[in-house]
Amino acid sequence: MQIELRVYTGLERFTGTKYGELIPVQIAEGTTILDVLKKYGIPEEEVFTSLVNGLHKSFDTILQDGDRVALFPPVGGG
Repeated sequence: MQIELRVYTGLERFTGTKYGELIPVQIAEGTTILDVLKKYGIPEEEVFTSLVNGLHKSFDTILQDGDRVALFPPVGGG
């Protein structure tokens, strides 16, 4: 199975990609968002929000073939 992963706002340092660049990822059946974080060495505390197909999902969400996953760290501003 394959998913599309995109990381933002500093998480690119873990994937070696550019901001928002599409990363095709081969996954096995039963793979969760947390498994994807571990694959790239992204610490859980570095990710504030994970989206699957545009919807907020928890790290234990099981991914399906073709899912679009986006990861965002906590950001500040004023």
